[in-house]
Amino acid sequence: MLVKNWMSRKLVAVDVDASMAEAVKLMKTHDIHMLPVLSGGRLAGIITDRDIKRASASDATALEMYELIYLVSKIKVGSIMTREVVTLSPLMTVEEAAEVLLKHKFSGAPVIDENGVILGVITKSDLFRMLISLTGLPNRGIQFALKVKNRPGVIQELIEIFGRYEGQLVNVLISHKPTTDQKFLTVYIRIFGLDRAKLPALKEHLKEKAALLYLVDYFENHREMYDI
Repeated sequence: MLVKNWMSRKLVAVDVDASMAEAVKLMKTHDIHMLPVLSGGRLAGIITDRDIKRASASDATALEMYELIYLVSKIKVGSIMTREVVTLSPLMTVEEAAEVLLKHKFSGAPVIDENGVILGVITKSDLFRMLISLTGLPNRGIQFALKVKNRPGVIQELIEIFGRYEGQLVNVLISHKPTTDQKFLTVYIRIFGLDRAKLPALKEHLKEKAALLYLVDYFENHREMYDI
């Protein structure tokens, strides 16, 4: 999945000559923490709530309220923005984008094309939307977490077991943390439309191939946790 498929194309930005007060208003109106700053329609920097807090703290010491309001209206975005901007390509994968945001502790970043034209932004909220879609959560159903030996064909074997119980397979996710035993995988399988009367038999069948870590039945709001 690529950044271009999940980024926010409705760009909320501020001009380099706008006041800090205008930037604050935009952030509050749209409930965001970062704004691209444009100069002549091109990306000149970004301004975040941290930039605003830092500017307010350094310049507002010992001011009266009316003086503070006046100060905020006069400070230009261009004077407090971050000029060295970390940008993302629309052709990056979403996991690459998430890695960049996590590394820099950013809430979001501008997305620009090869010509430097800003196309939109991708934020943590966009990544959350992607995660919800990827995991198949809107379908609810039942999620199984299984620990299996890392060997050829094991995923297909699990899928074939689920196929015998006539539910609709929604998704399969595999987790392999580098710090854990390389001999095992954690597999997350979500199934929809399963006859609940067949659930006990399915669990026993799965135990022949894997260790069941947990089961979450979203429709019934039922959870089973296993001490493995």
